[in-house]
Amino acid sequence: MNRFEYYQARLSENETFVAKDRNIKLYDGDEKTSYEDGEIVLTSHRMLWGRNGEIARGGNALSLKLSYVTSVNEEEASSMLFGRKKRIILRLDNPTMDKKPGPMDHSCASFVKISGRSGVDPAFVQALHATIDARIWEAGLQPNQSSTSSAPSISEDLARRKLRTGIMGIERNLAEKQRQTDENINLAFQDLNKLMSMAKDMVSVTKLVSIKIRERHGEISEDETVRFKSYLMSLGINDPVTRDGTRSNSEYFLKLSQQLCEMLLDPITDAGGMMSLADVYCRVNRARGLELLSPEDLLEACKLLAGPLTMRCFPSGAIVLQLESHDDELISQRTLELVQMQTSLSPDELARLESISLLLARERLLTAEVFGRLCRDESIEGLRFYANKFIN
Repeated sequence: MNRFEYYQARLSENETFVAKDRNIKLYDGDEKTSYEDGEIVLTSHRMLWGRNGEIARGGNALSLKLSYVTSVNEEEASSMLFGRKKRIILRLDNPTMDKKPGPMDHSCASFVKISGRSGVDPAFVQALHATIDARIWEAGLQPNQSSTSSAPSISEDLARRKLRTGIMGIERNLAEKQRQTDENINLAFQDLNKLMSMAKDMVSVTKLVSIKIRERHGEISEDETVRFKSYLMSLGINDPVTRDGTRSNSEYFLKLSQQLCEMLLDPITDAGGMMSLADVYCRVNRARGLELLSPEDLLEACKLLAGPLTMRCFPSGAIVLQLESHDDELISQRTLELVQMQTSLSPDELARLESISLLLARERLLTAEVFGRLCRDESIEGLRFYANKFIN
């Protein structure tokens, strides 16, 4: 504290206001002082501390030259009311010979601490770091203290700053925001134009390929036709069924169910003959591109499935699409063999072994239990299934 000087709270020539904070108390090293619950003001050259209202009126304050500060650190402190908070530690150089009188002539501490009721405002701390890094006082812009009587107070300088911000500053900000908005809109429309030009080409190519696939013209063989059509469906560029292309809801759902059957037959077969409705929803909407389906439309279309795919609802409420040729007894036997190989299995372990979803793995284990091939062990470690040795 012996680096602080008594000073009138007025800005000197070449000195500017930077930031301020309230409810601040000062420490002499680790020792508390009587200087608490005051205001602290940061300028380009100094840091001022004063009682509430004193600095605004241009009264007396404690002044610390920033040229004394060698480093700025932070430490955490605990408070019963505000929990964890941070204090600022200013490590200081030795006072100069021309130092003016202050609150303390001698001090054993080479640092002071700044603390607040709930910590120091992070904006103030950031401004303090930036001001000390700038070191304006070393650039020859020293404050002229001879004209302090006519110098503006801190509050007057802040008011002028707000006035400039309120008139010219707001106009500049609005103009800058308008300019950035115009640039963003121009860039967005440039990207949109590119996207539309590419989309037109893709649509024309898609229609041409679709016509060739339907009529089987050109040099595309039957196997290549089937394979290429599956690629188009997975990429989502085949002609999707939409409400606008049908005359009624019944026709829409019927055509949609037929398209779902064509689209999902191979993926469901590759997945072991069964796929959850959630996975179906994600796969279908990914394939349809921008023509997304609602969950309700998908469910209604799945109810009308007829042919190789059917919709099934398990007792647990899980809904899946499965092949008509799907045999629960054969799947239960396959599940039993896997359990016997591993001694026991949980749903997530079966899901990893068979590369299926956790929901389907659980339903497979429960179905095998219904057929009497498995027994469950439900404990705090989770649900596990073992081979049913009681039937043997």
